[in-house]
Amino acid sequence: MDFGIRDKTALVAAASKGLGKGAAMALAREGVNVAIAARGEDLLRQTADEIAQATGVRIVPIAADVSVAGDIERLFAAATEALGPIDILVNNAGGPPPGVFTDMSDEDWLNATELTLMSTIRMTRLALPSMRERQWGRIINITSMSVKQPIPNLLLSNSLRSAVVSMAKTLADQVAAEGITVNNVCPGYILTDRIRQLTQSQAETEGVSQDEIMERSLSDIPAGRIGQPEELAALIAFLASEPAAYITGTTTQVDGGRYRGLF
Repeated sequence: MDFGIRDKTALVAAASKGLGKGAAMALAREGVNVAIAARGEDLLRQTADEIAQATGVRIVPIAADVSVAGDIERLFAAATEALGPIDILVNNAGGPPPGVFTDMSDEDWLNATELTLMSTIRMTRLALPSMRERQWGRIINITSMSVKQPIPNLLLSNSLRSAVVSMAKTLADQVAAEGITVNNVCPGYILTDRIRQLTQSQAETEGVSQDEIMERSLSDIPAGRIGQPEELAALIAFLASEPAAYITGTTTQVDGGRYRGLF
């Protein structure tokens, strides 16, 4: 299938590794020129070189912390100067720390809000004007399966990623007639550093091995295996495509069947 997005421009956040890197690679394979952002400059440059060599398109690495408003403004200015207006925005950020309600201070809530919710709001706010001007745009938010089925011990993520989905659903209605789609993708148990960190934390809390936590999680996945970043990235590339122009306001999980709800 021709996705019809060759020579479009994309900005992918938290893209030096994991889900963001997978999304950037998938878009680049469709001929999209991509600005990638992350905090660690060295790894970001290595990732940019890897994707550029694999795909032959322009990959622009820009070091930025999306939890900082000033960094986001600088990121957009650099991305548009290098590639032109952003056609495809992939919002992504590392997850806030685990913990239960009584663990969380005001500072924890505020920091998580900046990282998870405000980063998405600020990135989207900057991307929208040029999308509206051109009557074409794709906004894709990487959230979590937790927006459909809250995950124990991830209070901050459960709460704030759900706020992202609510914001996106409302925005999707407001811009659909302008050729702009807004969708959410929800990774389940996919092999990333975040999953490794969470399983290690749970293993230490329970006094068991990390392998035991992994095996326990796999037993709850009908597919019987952990997912790969490329499998989420395939959905992101499709949602960014021309054939997906009539899909907006959706929240779709990629979880091997782990979520059992009907909606």
